[in-house]
Amino acid sequence: MDDFQQLSKHHRDVVKASTAFIYAILVSIAMNFFWTPGHIYSSGITGLAQLINSLMTKFMPVQLSTALLLFLLNVPMFVIAWRSIGRRFTVYTFLAVALSSIMIKVIAPVELTHDPIICAIFGGAVNGFGTGTALKSGISTGGLDIIGIVLRRKTGRSIGTINMAFNSLIVLAAGFVYGWPYAFYSALGLLVNGRVIDMTYTRQQKMQVMIITSRPKTVIDSVQNRIRRGVTIVHNAEGAYQHDDKTILFTVITRYEMPELKAAMAESDPHAFVSISDTVKILGHFYEPKP
Repeated sequence: MDDFQQLSKHHRDVVKASTAFIYAILVSIAMNFFWTPGHIYSSGITGLAQLINSLMTKFMPVQLSTALLLFLLNVPMFVIAWRSIGRRFTVYTFLAVALSSIMIKVIAPVELTHDPIICAIFGGAVNGFGTGTALKSGISTGGLDIIGIVLRRKTGRSIGTINMAFNSLIVLAAGFVYGWPYAFYSALGLLVNGRVIDMTYTRQQKMQVMIITSRPKTVIDSVQNRIRRGVTIVHNAEGAYQHDDKTILFTVITRYEMPELKAAMAESDPHAFVSISDTVKILGHFYEPKP
């Protein structure tokens, strides 16, 4: 490995560690400033930790903090990640979860408001931005993310149904513990959280690209040098205005790869016609880099 590669690898490590710290701060703000004062439950393992803490506070003499429960519930996930995904991935996941638990404990709660709607919206937005930023940097925040990655690798399927079922139980629990209006407030928080994650983390958003060009080889070389994507070629197209020969190229990219596509087109054929549309569903193999 040359010096540049070592420097690049070190830079990525620093970025991931810094992102894990930023995520920890944001999730602690969401928890201590909004969710706890507003009696709002988060999604996934974080919501489960909140639920167990609420039940212990209400019915048991022994109590464990949400921060400690968050870490303990993720321990089995660390084992799964270590065995099935990779050591570096597990290390950064451990760092993100450990820092989150510490920051939730360290940052003092500030009761900005008890309005559950405000707490649901802003708690979900802050946490969603933190989670999306972490995912964008290649860091898992633990919990169901790990199960989702393992399942997708083994079966090619997502855990959308499992995730929805799990979060539905969290929402129902909010209704039993705090009253049914809070179940709807928690559901609102989950919707905002998911929407902000989608806006921040763009790797999973697929887009179909159609390129009409008179320089297909140059365009294909430039695109594939920048993006690891297959390209389908349609020969013998004809422009209706000047009746010149054209070639149509089709590919599918993620929204995250848009800047690279624009750069590739600028250097290979600035005069090409490029049409980009959102892709709802893909059947077949679509390369996704390993975390």
